[in-house]
Amino acid sequence: MCPPSRRPFSPASVVPFAPMSKWLCSILIVFATAAHAAPPEANTDEIDRLLADKGFLSQLEQVRHSVSDKAHTVADRASDLVVNAMGFLGVPYKRGGNSAETGFDCSGFVRAIYQQTVGLVLPRRADQQAASTQVIDKKELQPGDLVFFNTMRRTFSHVGIYVGDGKFIHSPRSGSEVRVEDMRQSYWQRRFDGARRVTPTAGTQVGQVDDIK
Repeated sequence: MCPPSRRPFSPASVVPFAPMSKWLCSILIVFATAAHAAPPEANTDEIDRLLADKGFLSQLEQVRHSVSDKAHTVADRASDLVVNAMGFLGVPYKRGGNSAETGFDCSGFVRAIYQQTVGLVLPRRADQQAASTQVIDKKELQPGDLVFFNTMRRTFSHVGIYVGDGKFIHSPRSGSEVRVEDMRQSYWQRRFDGARRVTPTAGTQVGQVDDIK
């Protein structure tokens, strides 16, 4: 189980977007101005030349490649996520815990695995993680996706990482330890809240974290 929320959940409070940089604002202003001033028959080459003249075209390319690379990072490292998570089997549950040394609660476990494996820091609570990730259908589940359950009489109060074949790994509750369980068991079937896929916008991108052991 995960620690209860101390205040009502507000989706607006989850994973705020980083402030837009000054140069990106400038690009948008230049682009909007050009689009407004250009005649209907103006083509994209003229806009590209304008952006190039202002020195923004190369920066747009860098942003595009950066976003694309991050998107592939999460999907391509699904097997790494699962293997890494399996390495924590047997670590005891600890309410509020987020490391092997202190123990994990459910959302702390998920957060640690994603931070260590792909350098993505997810929100701390299970309900926040559900709100910040992409909704997918249960039949679309792939290894590395998140699965959520109602284990405390409120939605999205428990989270685990899907490992394939209908199973997931999680840190269940006080007195237990990180383990793999079958989602098809009646207990989990009755409490299933939904599946989510982690995308680069689900958390804060940081460098690879090496100190979670």
